[in-house]
Amino acid sequence: KAKPGERPTQLAYAKKGIITPEMEYIAIRENLRLQAARTEAAPRRHDLNFQHAGHSFGAALPKEITPEFVREEVARGRAIIPANINHPELEPMIIGRNFLVKINTNIGNSAVASSIEEEVEKMRWSIKWGGDTLMDLSTGKNIHQTREWILRNCPVPVGTVPIYQALEKVNGRAEDLTWEIFRDTLIEQAEQGVDYFTIHAGVRLAFIPMTARRVTGIVSRGGSILAKWCLSHHKENFLYTHWDDICDIMAAYDVSFSIGDGLRPGSIADANDEAQFAELKTQGDLTKRAWERGVQVMCEGPGHVPMHMIKENMDKQLEWCHEAPFYTLGPLTTDVAPGYDHITSAIGAAMIGWFGTAMLCYVTPKEHLGLPNKNDVREGVIAYKIAAHAADLAKGHPAA
Repeated sequence: KAKPGERPTQLAYAKKGIITPEMEYIAIRENLRLQAARTEAAPRRHDLNFQHAGHSFGAALPKEITPEFVREEVARGRAIIPANINHPELEPMIIGRNFLVKINTNIGNSAVASSIEEEVEKMRWSIKWGGDTLMDLSTGKNIHQTREWILRNCPVPVGTVPIYQALEKVNGRAEDLTWEIFRDTLIEQAEQGVDYFTIHAGVRLAFIPMTARRVTGIVSRGGSILAKWCLSHHKENFLYTHWDDICDIMAAYDVSFSIGDGLRPGSIADANDEAQFAELKTQGDLTKRAWERGVQVMCEGPGHVPMHMIKENMDKQLEWCHEAPFYTLGPLTTDVAPGYDHITSAIGAAMIGWFGTAMLCYVTPKEHLGLPNKNDVREGVIAYKIAAHAADLAKGHPAA
């Protein structure tokens, strides 16, 4: 942990003009394919290295990634380097619109299924198959031990949703949650080495009635937990009111924000409604406040969105969230294919990745049906690696 008042974050260093070792490593890593592309690029269409120009929708894709370019993107808030100072096993990577599109994989045990060994095995294989980051969404027993085993063996950034563990501490009763319990959970996970936290601070009391007219209501687990707390106490979300305190805790360990979309649409009927966009605007306000306190930020996005409504999400996020990296769950482009949602969501993921999303959260065939096993993880990762590559090609990324 940093000394009081110190903020050893990649954002703070970048704003001071300091190029960190992580930034140098990332420049080398992102350039690996560029070297080959420059030497092998061919103007002839029948050559395997031929690439169309692409359309980047205003992204500033460089011909070569330099450490200085990485620093500039981080300083502007357009990219983040999730790297907790307590996660030395990490190989630094970057999430941003002007870099290769990344994918996240989700694992985690529940009260009824899975063991620590199974989760570590899923983590190992998800990385082997191509996952760029990992989220541990464990909700059952042994959350702390499961996370410790994952972190100590994981070379990619690890994210969590701290409200899940806080809820376990109050025996699953959302109304019994307090700021003090949540704060202690944040510190516990930051000390372990978690690289980014999903914080559902955009689920504000005034927005909850907007979901009453929805077909599927609030489908985010974190969002529903906070909505239950707000309605039980008829008070503003304590994550929103304590935002500056959360920023100070995260800055001390260089934990990045993934500002949660607790009001994301759970069906295409609810896509782009007033609740979703009210939360997105709040995410933008919270982003600026986090930047002022030296904390890196990415914003989470939907969800279930039909193809013709996807670009509106990206355009509004770029405008309202000041070009902070967008991190989306798909989106799923139709609701009619449970069991095949790695396909329905990869379609939307490829589109929104092309429009400017920095990281895609994979969806497995078990989405809406149950907990994924190792093979489901594989199917989800492969679908999303293809979607991310298709997006990079469409953007005209030189390393695609």
